[in-house]
Amino acid sequence: MSMQMAQVSIENINDAAGLDSVMTALKNITGVTAIDLDTTRHVATVRYEDTDTSIHALTAAISMVDYVTQPFPIDAPQNPHHND
Repeated sequence: MSMQMAQVSIENINDAAGLDSVMTALKNITGVTAIDLDTTRHVATVRYEDTDTSIHALTAAISMVDYVTQPFPIDAPQNPHHND
């Protein structure tokens, strides 16, 4: 049982809503005790209890935020089997 510190990339998350989502995602992980977002270096520094969570959980949470904050394509492909 020990405290760890990790830095995780937030390179593709650059708007206020995305950064708020990163904070929310990380705060919801059991064991996270402190979060510092450095937008100039594009990293999140996270302190966590290693018996409660891992770096893998942190990166997974952030990757999901990155995924959902990406814009949808304007020209989405049509369903070729849709016959209306």
